[in-house]
Amino acid sequence: MKSTQRASDLKAMSPDQLNDELLSLKKEQFNLRFQGATGQLENVARVREVRRDIARVRTLQRQKTLAAGAKA
Repeated sequence: MKSTQRASDLKAMSPDQLNDELLSLKKEQFNLRFQGATGQLENVARVREVRRDIARVRTLQRQKTLAAGAKA
């Protein structure tokens, strides 16, 4: 249920907002990897969630790019 709510929120974002979201997710992913390497990672499931969120954002960016190209 959470992922569908997250997906609908992402669909409503503009391309610039999606870029900002992708940047923040990549930073979070880096921090989580760093925490895992140093043994300080508490929520290991968050790594998977962030990775999937990055994939969702990239998919939506691609869909919006293709939709804009079809309209032109």
